[in-house]
Amino acid sequence: MGAEISAGITIVYAREDPPDHWEAAVFLAGPTPRSAAVASWRPAAVGELRRRWRGDGRLVVFVPEHRHDRYTDYDAQIDWEERCLHLADEVIFWVPREPVTMPAFTTNVEWGMWHDSGRVVFGAPPDAPKNRYLLHYAAAFGVPTANDLAGTVAAALERIGAGASRTGGEREIPLLLWREKPFQDWYRGQADAGNTLLGARVVFRFGAWWGLHVRVRVAAEDRIKDNEIVIGRPDVSAAVLYRPGETLDDAEVVLVREFRSPCAEGFVHELPGGSGMGTAFENALAEVAEETGLPLDPARLREHGTRQVNATMSAHRAHLFSAEITGDESARLHGSGPHGVAADGERTYVEVTAFGRIRRERLVDWATLGMITEVLQEMVPEG
Repeated sequence: MGAEISAGITIVYAREDPPDHWEAAVFLAGPTPRSAAVASWRPAAVGELRRRWRGDGRLVVFVPEHRHDRYTDYDAQIDWEERCLHLADEVIFWVPREPVTMPAFTTNVEWGMWHDSGRVVFGAPPDAPKNRYLLHYAAAFGVPTANDLAGTVAAALERIGAGASRTGGEREIPLLLWREKPFQDWYRGQADAGNTLLGARVVFRFGAWWGLHVRVRVAAEDRIKDNEIVIGRPDVSAAVLYRPGETLDDAEVVLVREFRSPCAEGFVHELPGGSGMGTAFENALAEVAEETGLPLDPARLREHGTRQVNATMSAHRAHLFSAEITGDESARLHGSGPHGVAADGERTYVEVTAFGRIRRERLVDWATLGMITEVLQEMVPEG
């Protein structure tokens, strides 16, 4: 039997297949009555969703109860629930816990798996027992909460808004990621190449960073690639501040030294740069000021284009800029610091270093060396 469809709402019960497209999807997580004599809370939740859904498209509601009877295939039920939990844009936890008829043991485990996903809401009646621990983690991770079913449903729909149309593998990209510019930039590039997203699974989210295990049909090779993770973050702007020398190796380059946990030596030498809320040009100016203390006149900043930094792993790009500095600026910058935004844990020290030393002593990674070379090579006369 197929899903139940009416007035923009599609109800998908346990073991039923999800539709092939939608604007939004929610999963009704929480305790299921152990006895047919105890009424389920989910019909009331569906009723609230029908009353409150204002989107123009389809809202899919995953109900982990059978349409007519109780499930008998335990493993198949778990597989269906896991699949649909990952498909949901919001997981609505409503926990009217009752120790005998609805103890919510499984709900406790599901909450532990999803509470930090960024796409859950939590609700429970004020007198429901044994929810204090769950509420603690809701508060710790900024999960919207309510003490009635209507408020819980409203919190989920408020974050969903009108949703976004997704088909096929796109359905596996939750709205919180679908709406991110770094994801859309990556996905647009895949579509422009004729590739098709067949499936995806969010591996992690940390702030503006995300990891996505993808399954892609590669048009140019007519094959499916499904063993890679795409890491995404906002694009960065990087600036090469330099002072020409008699030779390329004599040219001075401004580096910032900063502790970075992934660096094997602890401290990394890098170009002034980072992400921000402005344009790539504005971000470059801001990062130079923050990390070196040098306020640059915008007219001095030149643009050199955009490339990915580590195309085998990360989808983000670096926007490269440069500016020539004076001897006085070089002297003032050398050894200065600490700079950076302390509230973000950023502490940078400026080092003005000859390009030859940067090469010989391997002070920077390959990507940074390439960006510096891109700028300085323009100083070398042709022929």
